[in-house]
Formats: sequence, C-alpha cells, structure tokens
Amino acid sequence: MSGRASDAAGTADYIVVGGGSAGCALAARLSEDPDVRVLLLEAGPRDTNPYIHMPVGFSKMTSGRLTWGLRTAPQRHANNREILYAQARVLGGGGSINAEIFTRGVPSDYDAWVSEFGCDGWSFDDLLPLFLRMEDNDTLSGHWHGIGGPLGVSTMAAHPLTRAFVQACQQIGMPYNPDFNGPRQEGTGPYQTTIRNGRRCSAAVGYLGPAAGRRNLTVRTGVQVNRVVVERGIATGVEIVEHGRAVVLRAEREVIVTSGAIGSPKLLLLSGIGSADELKAAGVSAVHDLPGVGRNLHDHFGIDLVYELNGPHSLDKYNKPHWMLWAGLEYALFRKGPVASNIVEGGAFWYADEAAPTPDLQFHFLIGAGVEAGVPKIPSGSGVTLNSYTLRPKARGSVRLASADPRAMPIVDPNFLGDPDDLRTSVEGVKMSREIMNQQAFARYIRKEHFPGDGVRTDADFAEYARSYGRTSYHPVGTCRMGVDSEAVVDPQLRVRGIERLRVCDSSVMPSLIGSNTNAPSIVIAEKASDLIAGNRARGRAASFTAVAAQ
Repeated sequence: MSGRASDAAGTADYIVVGGGSAGCALAARLSEDPDVRVLLLEAGPRDTNPYIHMPVGFSKMTSGRLTWGLRTAPQRHANNREILYAQARVLGGGGSINAEIFTRGVPSDYDAWVSEFGCDGWSFDDLLPLFLRMEDNDTLSGHWHGIGGPLGVSTMAAHPLTRAFVQACQQIGMPYNPDFNGPRQEGTGPYQTTIRNGRRCSAAVGYLGPAAGRRNLTVRTGVQVNRVVVERGIATGVEIVEHGRAVVLRAEREVIVTSGAIGSPKLLLLSGIGSADELKAAGVSAVHDLPGVGRNLHDHFGIDLVYELNGPHSLDKYNKPHWMLWAGLEYALFRKGPVASNIVEGGAFWYADEAAPTPDLQFHFLIGAGVEAGVPKIPSGSGVTLNSYTLRPKARGSVRLASADPRAMPIVDPNFLGDPDDLRTSVEGVKMSREIMNQQAFARYIRKEHFPGDGVRTDADFAEYARSYGRTSYHPVGTCRMGVDSEAVVDPQLRVRGIERLRVCDSSVMPSLIGSNTNAPSIVIAEKASDLIAGNRARGRAASFTAVAAQ
C-alpha cells in the first residue's frame, strides 16, 4: 500500500505511530478525506502470515516472532514470577493475533469515564453510534448492532463441547444469553467474533484493506520510531532509523501515537515526556514533566483449569498429521470446520460478588489444551481449558524505561493481584470454573481434572494456585490515561497535556479497564478520535474562511 502521504522531504499531514487495531482504524478513517496525507508506521511486518487469517491460528501466535517477546517485571504478589506478556508486533496489532472475541462491556464502564474522570463525550450513549458504525454483523441488527461497517462480526456454529459448556453454566444457575453485546451482559452463551466468511477480520483487513487504493495513504512496516520530535512544545514529527542513520519525518498537522498500552507510554518517555525524575534516571532529557505517563497500568489476570477428556472430542485431535490434513482440506474448500473456529467459541459473565451491579467475572472456554503459551497440554492429547478473570481489577502498575535505548524492552509491571480484592475475586472465579466443569453436561466427556488437580481444595490452595499460574489476558490499558486532573496524560480530546499537535489514541487512554475483551473498545477509541480530528479540521476551515471574509 503506497501513495503520496510521505513526499520526498518525508512529510505528511498526519503521522500515525503504531499499526495496531486503533492505528489501522484511525489511519483509514483520516484518509477518507482526500485533502489530507496520512502516514501509518508499524514496527512489525505486514499481516501476511497465513496463521493470522485462519481463525484457529490464534493458537500459534501467543508467542513468537509476531510479538515483542516481553516479560513482566517480577510480580511481587504472584510469587515473583516474570510472566510472558504477549504484545503484537505486526500490522493489525492485537486484532491480528488475538482470539477474535468481540465484546464491548457494559454501559456503566464507559459512563464511569465521564462521572469519575471528567471525560465528557465518552459515555456509552456517546459511543454506541460509533460502535454501530464500525460493525458489520452477519446476523444481529437493531439498536445494539450495526451492519455494513468495516469490522466483520459473526457468531459461529458451536462445537459440541462449547454447547456442553453453555449447558453446564446453566446447570449452576446462569441464564442463557445469546448476545453479550445486547441489553444485558450476564449469563452464558456464544461469543461474537471478528470473523467474516471464515477468515479473521482485523482492523488491518477491515479498515486498511478497502483503503489500499487511496493515493493519500501510505503504510510503512518494519519501521521502528525512536521518538516524537518536539520543538518549542509542539510535536513536529518523528525520528526513525533508516539505513543506519536517524531520519526525521515531518507531520504538518499532528503526530498521533497508537502504539498500545505498552508501546505508547514507552514512546512518550523516549521523547522526554513523562516524570522528569524518572526520565533523568533513565538517561533521557526531559522535554515536558508529565508524571502520569506510564502509570495506571492494569490488565485482566487470567487463571486456567485444564481437563483431560476420555476420547478425541476436542480440537486437539487435529494436531495429528492426518486429521490436520483433513481439516485443512475442509477449510480450503468450504471455509468451514476446525480451522474456521477461534477455539474460544463460548463464555460467560457472572458474579463473584452477588451484590455487584454488573458481572465481575468473565469466563472463556477453549476447545483444546495448551492452546496459549504457558498453559499445560494433555499427555493423552485431548483436553479442554476454562479461563476466568476479575473484570475490574483494583491494582495498578506501571511501564517504565529500562534505558534511553529505543531498542531496549521497557519495564512492564502490571502489579497483578496487588490488591487483596483482586485475589479474592480471582479465587471465586477459579472455584466457579471447577463447579462448571463438574456439572452433568460434561460427564460424558471428562476423564479428570489435569491441572491443577485434586490437590487444590481450600481457598488458600486456590489463592496459591492463582499466584503460581495466573497470567495476562492480553488486555493492558490506562498508561496514558484520559482525564482532566493533574495525573491525566491526555485530555478528553486525546491531546497530550502540555504538548501541541500530539495525541494518543489506543487502549492506553482508557481511564479504567472495560469489563470485557478490549479489542472492540480500542477500535471505538479510534472512531471517536477520527471524529474529533475531523471536527478540528472543520472548525479550522471555518475560522480561515471567516478571517478571509473579514478582510
């Protein structure tokens, strides 16, 4: 994809740094205006790996070359473990390697951004039209769903084991819920997925794909941005390395950072924007003292139970060469079968605290074992996994620089289980997971609980299990949070406080974590940003017209 967005002098109107879900969506939306030049920069490769586009390929990409290879700092409340922390390094970002689950969270998640953080314009009622605008649902419509948008959304035919899971949840008292993005979130049912016609629909596919022919949009991959160039308090461009030397690309209007909850604060810090004392300690000259940069990190802490089956009932059987060949042929001919499954077809939202106004636990049921990095496989080769996590953790962590070298990994500390309430809710989630798996609906499939096994029985056992084996659920947010107070990094217009012509637009601006998967909310932030920026352009044009008329 190429065009005139970056001319011979290396200029563009808008430089978007980071080709993840938000970056792809924003670049595509901005380039709808033929009068602006948009340059999108991504550190990773293009999304050509075939595993990206096969829904089942998620299981191959939670580690490896399409991620940054991050590990957390030792987690004090999780037995000092350094936990693998998968962050995408590929065009499409998390939307290219995730499990394709499409959930939005409940209205009160967004309304809290307004009531608690002063982010006017970000209520659920404000954002719902943007959620509808981005969605192309193949089945649902009406007040809660959109059709015709860039992002394909579908609900697949459920595997027998997924149906057993949904039945088991009902057997412990959860209602059936066919639409977690509808009027109520609580209950159990199938997940909607960002899959269209049997293929993953990331923001790179759904947004950038249709924009490929635009002459005013350039997408460059394999480009590491060292810093945002700030001159006299104004962001004027970015510095990259090209052929071994530093090159500055100029932004005539704005630099927009869309590098995610880890990459965005890292880039601001490398640019001298952050706590002056911490910057000095890392060897970076402070440009603007903004202490909130890199603070407020929080994430969903997932805990898995793994069960061995009494026969080849799960998708694990397709790890055998002859079954793999059969599945591949079925997918090639019909776009159906195991390869068209995202593995995480069903789930649930429910309560650890019965007095909670909305669900405080989420469950993901996987039709396989050892699907994700760090989760045990089954010796017999056939198993299933049930994952749970606390939806709104109270603990807060940080992202800090290890050094002034842009190539160095940042120090990422999610502070998992750093609040006692997070541990208590996590324990309830694990106990409920076991209760679900022990229901009659699963009796004909389950041989035994493989992990953690019968030795874990008491609340103390479950707490130790959570500390020993819990992991990221790939939903970090909050490190460049939006707000109107002194700790906020960006204002409700997503403008970095104290720096002109610089915005951040991704999951890092969320003041608080959404009680669901975060890919859809990240894209809606980009949709909102595109409207904010377009509104600024329109106001600028009107002001120019008025000034000329007055002459």
